[in-house]
Amino acid sequence: MSEESTGPVTWEGAVNARHVLGGIYRMGRQEWLTDLGWRQLRRDGVSTVIDLRGTPERRRRSTDPEVSDQAHDGLEILHRPVEDHTHDGFEDYLAPALADGAPYPNHPRYYPATLQYFPDRVAAVFTAIAAAPGSVVLHCSAGRDRTGLVVTLLLLLAGRRDLVASQYDAGARGINEWHRISPVPHPHERHLDGPELDAFLFGRIEALEEFAASLPDAEAVADLLTAHGLTPGEVEAVRVKLREG
Repeated sequence: MSEESTGPVTWEGAVNARHVLGGIYRMGRQEWLTDLGWRQLRRDGVSTVIDLRGTPERRRRSTDPEVSDQAHDGLEILHRPVEDHTHDGFEDYLAPALADGAPYPNHPRYYPATLQYFPDRVAAVFTAIAAAPGSVVLHCSAGRDRTGLVVTLLLLLAGRRDLVASQYDAGARGINEWHRISPVPHPHERHLDGPELDAFLFGRIEALEEFAASLPDAEAVADLLTAHGLTPGEVEAVRVKLREG
């Protein structure tokens, strides 16, 4: 797949799945994939799935498809959560979301705080991307915010600031569409349409662009990563992944 062919991918069962750039993909929770979806993912050159969720979220739901014991053969599935709910400062970090009625960070305005509280965890995701022998799929629950943070940093590292807003917009719209057709209503979110969706997206894109402006060039992202454990060689390996897959 070429660097420029960004857009949706159709792995059976996958929700909010998209090609980002080079060898990087994103999606919602992996449990939505069927056996065929897992085979299609491997067919597209994916070697590694990186789960950004917290441990309590990593479970099958009754509405998820049954998959065979062989569904994950040939894949490395890594757990690299970008948040630590036991962190001393997590309650302060989470307070604005709780005030808005969501018990989790769900907005790009949290991206600076995530890097403040959990930079080593974010860097560990990049270490895993650097080590992956093939393409990589990143996912959280919705494939929107935690995934959006890592995707934003990847795009900035690749010098593709022009794709940052459109990638987030697509991820937000993708999970919003899932809320319209999901067999089980989400406990804290619902499908939005018209002016309500426009307002939802406007505030998030605005916060995203402020975050991106805080990292003025690709080297600022590289410096952030090397300050938290990546070697220059690993940073270059991630850049190669973004170019070539």
